[in-house]
Amino acid sequence: MMKSNFIDEIRNLLSESGIPAGQLEIEITESILIESAEKAAFCLNKLKEMGIRIAIDDFGTGYSSLSYLNSFPSDTLKIDKSFIDKMNSNSTSQKYVEAIISMAHVMDFEVVAEGVEEPEQHETLRSIKCDYIQGYIWGKPLPADEAAALVMS
Repeated sequence: MMKSNFIDEIRNLLSESGIPAGQLEIEITESILIESAEKAAFCLNKLKEMGIRIAIDDFGTGYSSLSYLNSFPSDTLKIDKSFIDKMNSNSTSQKYVEAIISMAHVMDFEVVAEGVEEPEQHETLRSIKCDYIQGYIWGKPLPADEAAALVMS
């Protein structure tokens, strides 16, 4: 559930951190969009007005609906790991992922595949035109100091 002062909190965080709004992407789960569609639409529109990017997370695990996708101002669609896991062992699953990517591109979304762990998954996603991947294939989560050292080296 979205907090009532969510927009104000985001404004304050941007102000305090000095991060440009266009450098921030907020992930909203599909279930939050459906749970309170009117409130979610209002909040997302306010965030977009501020220049913040919006990603719909865990797509396909809830009540996926084209009408919902078309109703919310979003930039990115993130395909849930559960679909990526099955993609190379089941041709139907691969076609499903490919269809999500194609549909998202028609709607001008960038697409992120979550939970990519194997080179074969990466190659399949590349071949079906997925824009970005995230997952252990790049590395496991690190404590902040180790992540900073890795980025700065």
